[in-house]
Amino acid sequence: MQLIKIQTLEGTLELLSGLRIGASEGEIRIGGVDNQVIRNPINNQPYIPGSSLKGKVRSLLEWRSGAVKSEPLGIRDLSARHPEVRPILQLFGVGGGDQLSDEQARDLGPTRLAFWDAALQADWVRQIEGDNLLLTEIKTENRIDRIKGVAEHPRQTERVPAGSRFDFRLSIKVLDIDGDGAALRQTLLAGLRLLELDSLGGSGSRGYGKIKLRELKLDGANVQAEFEALDPFAARAA
Repeated sequence: MQLIKIQTLEGTLELLSGLRIGASEGEIRIGGVDNQVIRNPINNQPYIPGSSLKGKVRSLLEWRSGAVKSEPLGIRDLSARHPEVRPILQLFGVGGGDQLSDEQARDLGPTRLAFWDAALQADWVRQIEGDNLLLTEIKTENRIDRIKGVAEHPRQTERVPAGSRFDFRLSIKVLDIDGDGAALRQTLLAGLRLLELDSLGGSGSRGYGKIKLRELKLDGANVQAEFEALDPFAARAA
């Protein structure tokens, strides 16, 4: 088994609706925002963790495979009945508790994907700051008492607003056992298309986290048309 190359897929991740990926609350302030977004501790700007992107794309692909379980799929889930499990494990890796034999390790190879944290694009930040606007918004929500018809338990949620643009990037290891890597790349692109159709972050069922990937390039070559033409429910592992 030999590493042939490492490819880079990059582009722009644009928010079509407000995004909330939460941070752990160090303290609770009276009158403060209940749910804050995660921020870079250096520049205090919101960002999208690579782990959030990786986890959601993997989850959607596992649901598509028909083999989804309460925990991530692992080596024991490889079967002829669910052929899509194999490329998922090759791309995203096996579970931490999986003990692979030498033969299984050689068969699957190492995890192919590495997601980067997605930072706000510098030109977008300059535009927002030049207009004296903020990089986040506060959305007030409440619960409605169906009988009384009144709003109760108001809460404030911080979101990154629609229109925000992030630098999206990930790397793909290509091994000699992968051929030209096209089959695994198709599975990856299908997962990203599923992400567009679903949502990222919290409260997706309430309209949060709708995204669009634009200007996708693989090692500098434009693959946006290939990506947009892909039907994730027609693309299946060979």
